[in-house]
Amino acid sequence: MLFELFFWLKDEFSPFNVFRYVSFRVVAAMLTSLAISFLLYPWFIRKLQSQQIGQVIREDGPDSHFDKAGTPTMGGVLILFAVVISTLLWSDLKNPYVGVVLGVTVCFAVVGFVDDFLKLREKSSDGLSGRMRLAIEFGIVFSLMMVMFHSDAFAYSTELYLPFVATDRFSLTLPLWVYVPFAMTVIVGTANAVNLTDGLDGLAIGPVIVAAGTFLILAWSTGTVLHYHEVVEGGVHVVHRFDVAEYLMIPNVEGVQELAIFCAAIVGAGAGFLWYNSFPAQVFMGDVGSLSLGGALGTLAVVTKHELLSAIIFGIFLVEALSVITQTVSYKLTGKRVFKMAPIHHHFEMKGWPEPKIIVRFWIIAIMLSLVALASLKLR
Repeated sequence: MLFELFFWLKDEFSPFNVFRYVSFRVVAAMLTSLAISFLLYPWFIRKLQSQQIGQVIREDGPDSHFDKAGTPTMGGVLILFAVVISTLLWSDLKNPYVGVVLGVTVCFAVVGFVDDFLKLREKSSDGLSGRMRLAIEFGIVFSLMMVMFHSDAFAYSTELYLPFVATDRFSLTLPLWVYVPFAMTVIVGTANAVNLTDGLDGLAIGPVIVAAGTFLILAWSTGTVLHYHEVVEGGVHVVHRFDVAEYLMIPNVEGVQELAIFCAAIVGAGAGFLWYNSFPAQVFMGDVGSLSLGGALGTLAVVTKHELLSAIIFGIFLVEALSVITQTVSYKLTGKRVFKMAPIHHHFEMKGWPEPKIIVRFWIIAIMLSLVALASLKLR
């Protein structure tokens, strides 16, 4: 909204020309979402407390978690609000990728909200059944994929690219019937992996901020084309075109640079939430936050064509999800558990690790994995 207004006024007041630059709007979106979070969370937490919207603890969880019962939950509603408002204010709303990512984020938030509501109403940690939730999520993402592949607004393909391999050296073009289920699995899998990670104070939001910051850089690099002017001999004015993705030999998707603003909004809103969610937490994000943020990250991986690279960026989330799958399969087949408790962060709790130590170490790993992923921009 502000982007379109100031861009329209730039001829009347030349300093407004700065609003056409993604880099400026990235900073503006991050500061806007951060300010919204800092200003509204104290009031929002009090509101949750007055409505007795408190966390329901799973009965088989670690003993230390029973002290957290009643802590305000569904704090992800304000994360979502800050992200959506900042994105609407500072991004180009004519860009189709902005609409797609916002749509998935909001739809997954609705699923998470229903799940949280059922848990609170029934005073249980169950919520929506796993099958029902997955069916709804896959339905949402299938609709997204159909829009992307049947609309001329999207410059999209079914190609997969390997991390650390130049795009002109190798790419794998999948049939549509193979790529669509794969992309759907990336998005839905990421959403639920973030949801599983959200079990300790600040554990999930830290890697979410790191991943969003990483995709901020990847989105800008994947879609940005720079133009610079030169006057050559004879006074001829020449405009040169510099394709960042082509130079870095990474996938190129025209228009996705606008998603850097969405990523910046997540970073700002996430940092504001972490201020109140750090140990000991004053508020939890709930499924409304974890599912929406996970869905957003998964969609970013797909639309920027970094589906395989995202396995590195989402390493923490991936390990958390695999620990649950491994535990479930092992118990059903052999009657034995691989871990003391799943997801794996609870395993370390049961081994006696203090909660803050687990959280910070997982953050460190998330940062290291993102640095490895960013190194792929040059190591090809």
